[in-house]
Amino acid sequence: MDGTTISAVFSAVVATHADRPFLAVPANEERGYLPSGFEITYGAAGQRVGELAEIYRQAGYGIGHRVATLMENRPEYVLHKLALNSLGVCCVPINPDYRAAEIAYLLDHSEPDLILVLGSRQASISDALAQGTHRPPVVVAESFDRSVKKPSRSAQGEKPLPETPASILYTSGTTGRPKGCVVSHGYEVASGARYASLGGVAGLRPAADRIYNPLPLYHANAAIVSLMGAILTGNCQIQPDRFHPQRWWREVAESGATIVHYLGVIAPVLLKLAPGPFERQHKVRFGIGAGIEPELHAVFEKRFGFPMVELWGMTEMVRVLGDAEEPRQVGTRAFGKAVPGIDVRVVDDADREVADGQPGEMLVRHSAATPRRGAFSGYLKDEAATEAGWRGGWFHTGDVVWRGPDGMLHFVERKKNIIRRSGENIAAAEVEAVLLTHPDVQQVAVMAVADELREEEVLACIVLKRALPAKEAADALFRHCNERLAYYKPPGWIHIVQSLPTTGTQKIQKHNIYPGDTDPRSLPDIIDLRALKRRT
Repeated sequence: MDGTTISAVFSAVVATHADRPFLAVPANEERGYLPSGFEITYGAAGQRVGELAEIYRQAGYGIGHRVATLMENRPEYVLHKLALNSLGVCCVPINPDYRAAEIAYLLDHSEPDLILVLGSRQASISDALAQGTHRPPVVVAESFDRSVKKPSRSAQGEKPLPETPASILYTSGTTGRPKGCVVSHGYEVASGARYASLGGVAGLRPAADRIYNPLPLYHANAAIVSLMGAILTGNCQIQPDRFHPQRWWREVAESGATIVHYLGVIAPVLLKLAPGPFERQHKVRFGIGAGIEPELHAVFEKRFGFPMVELWGMTEMVRVLGDAEEPRQVGTRAFGKAVPGIDVRVVDDADREVADGQPGEMLVRHSAATPRRGAFSGYLKDEAATEAGWRGGWFHTGDVVWRGPDGMLHFVERKKNIIRRSGENIAAAEVEAVLLTHPDVQQVAVMAVADELREEEVLACIVLKRALPAKEAADALFRHCNERLAYYKPPGWIHIVQSLPTTGTQKIQKHNIYPGDTDPRSLPDIIDLRALKRRT
């Protein structure tokens, strides 16, 4: 399926399933938009996509152009994306939790020809443009039809090919700044095709499923995997604004969802809720996601009555693997086996195969003949990082796994310097860089610590330049980060220390900061700041 384009696939399903529902928003009277809910058919969506595309075409947009979007989780983003992709324009979605400096970096790095923004988010874009150097025109989504700006350069064509870039998704890089992951039309279609055909207890039924996905549209899960899977099979994606624990079961039941997407953080939250009438009134066939704690896996399935299928995928290679065939290996972090089109190796630090049962880094490719087929096109403006990831003809995922004698792969941890908090990847180096700009910080080491609710939390070990009360310093450092980074990135824990262990070349040895099995959260002088981390 990677030999076609998003527009070709969407046009075909509009012709075949015009009366079928395509995209829905559950009712929520507390939400600032569409409080009564929303649903659009493939036919109506196809008409609106065509109208939007014509406006962009008349303004001169086509292949080679990029449009950055700050559209939250609204259905308008999906319609604009399909319209832009039909012309060969590449979409660059912006995380709505980004602060102005983070948006400024994304805009300077991706150099979009236009920014499409919700009226309520105009101030964020204005602040970002004031801090950056790239200042493209801005159009407010609510007045798009009459105010779209022409690009400053000519298009290189209008008809996309499978290799034409469709999206640039920013992922947390291990060296600080997020990387722009360029993905093509063929990639997005192949991702949806793989998801749709998982088989076993998962997979999509043609024109029969409704996929409830509360994950953000600036990530690959909702915007590519499930969305393209739905389009390829004539199914409906249900897109709430985000995960609401108290509304989850009601929305799932009332929306008629047959599939739900989850992150590891969702399971413990739902299990802690008191039993309610909606939790068994649903039509869910299976849940699909990653990161459910092993001890909660079977408990969740028993209480709520459907299998939770653990997946593996990443933005660079999101043709997912999943433990969907019975008997599933529930509670073992199993996420499937290699399949045709997704070869897997498990290796040590020298890229040598490790024995079954031993942990090692997971490497992936399409095949020996075409290793990069269906994978991401590369990191924007960073060929060196792209080639380093593909060294030896295999993509190095940075995920540590072990493989059983039956070929089943099991997740262990992340090898890269990445903290995984509630589904968001946080680069330790990015948080360190911000902390080091504070005048009182001499040295800093940022790392992950376990978190019972959010999988991992950010811990910063800090050496100060001068003596300060620890709580006072920690509060000031948190504020410093919170003003510059998305709310989930600042340290949830800060530990003020006298020194940090270093090598002879003064590189901090993070693995030697806490000896043995020490849990830093239990230390008497560590400061818990997690309550300050709130979305605003």
